Amino acid sequence: METSTFFLHLLVILITARILSELVSRLHGPSVIGELFAGILLGPSLLGWIDPAEAIRLMAEIGIILLLFEVGLGTDIKRLVTTGAKSLIVALSGFILPLILGFSLGYWIFELPLLVSLFIGGTLTATSIGITVRILTDLKRQYAEEGQIVLGAAVLDDILGVVLLALLYEFSIGGGVSLINASKVLMFIAIFFLLAPIAAKLISLIIKRLDTISETPGLLPTTIISLVLLFAWLAHEVGAPELLGGFAAGLALSRRFFLPFGIALHTDPDFAVRIEDQMRPIIYLFTPIFFVYVGLSLNFREIDWGSPFIWIFSLSLLVVAIVGKLVGALLLRESWTTRWVIGMAMIPRGEVGLIFAELGRVSGIFENEIYAGLVLVIAVTTLLSPIVLKWFYGIYGYRLSNT
Repeated sequence: METSTFFLHLLVILITARILSELVSRLHGPSVIGELFAGILLGPSLLGWIDPAEAIRLMAEIGIILLLFEVGLGTDIKRLVTTGAKSLIVALSGFILPLILGFSLGYWIFELPLLVSLFIGGTLTATSIGITVRILTDLKRQYAEEGQIVLGAAVLDDILGVVLLALLYEFSIGGGVSLINASKVLMFIAIFFLLAPIAAKLISLIIKRLDTISETPGLLPTTIISLVLLFAWLAHEVGAPELLGGFAAGLALSRRFFLPFGIALHTDPDFAVRIEDQMRPIIYLFTPIFFVYVGLSLNFREIDWGSPFIWIFSLSLLVVAIVGKLVGALLLRESWTTRWVIGMAMIPRGEVGLIFAELGRVSGIFENEIYAGLVLVIAVTTLLSPIVLKWFYGIYGYRLSNT
């Protein structure tokens, strides 16, 4: 690709993603759906103007690492302590059930290979904490009891999902499932998560000091980006996906992060806020490219829509995706309205599900029909949850307000 052509393609990607995400947001939907549709519109599925070229793929890789950095930056570990056993039940059941059901559906019903079935189950475990937070905030229920349970469960779900993603990544590059490799990766992840936040916290103190004496603008975003890229490289070196490094760096720099065993490295809330404010424009520049790239990678024209497989496969996954998240909430000893709200709030897969699906595609695990079916399920669950929750609160909100 010529440089001028790349510039033109990037221009079209950014503008189209912005217009469509703005349109979806005004219709009270998640902006990620607009960015995903921008890729479908521009790619081989519809207009065929832009191919998923290598240069765009690399920018999408940066986008996904920064996206996980943002997820880590917004993760509240202390929330798990305050919401306790209820969040644990919702998170574990919402993680284990979709994994088992999705795997069983792929392996036993559709007779897909073992690794493909594991990736399908892994994709269905995801919950988009960003979309969940946005829904609860729009409804002004983020501080209500059900909101705290959901947010605590979503935090734990994110952590479990990142660990599972690292395992699936190891299986994909290793050519199959290996208990030895899985044990090795888990050990490396444990060491990484133990040491990386401490290292990141120490480095952030140096960055903070340099920021106070620097006479040139832009030091903070430059050094934070460098830190994220360093941790992405380290994550790759220990056998985990690069995005795990972005998540660890964001987690360590979070305003609400605390180190175990009383280690005296206290977070400066003002400094953490400055990091968020100065990193946000960079994150918002790169992350839409990732979602557009996902859409560009789809080719709906190659799918035989007359084949029963794609419809049965997608509908079956959709049922598993919904039921797998609802069951855990229904186990709680709460009113039926509270349980339904918690279950529905955990349903959207959003950007986290797309990360799993994209890893399966680039690793050569998913064929086009499997990948397309998963993206359809992710899109439907992401759109369904905000619509149903707003309708549900409109009818039964008075009951929840009195609980």
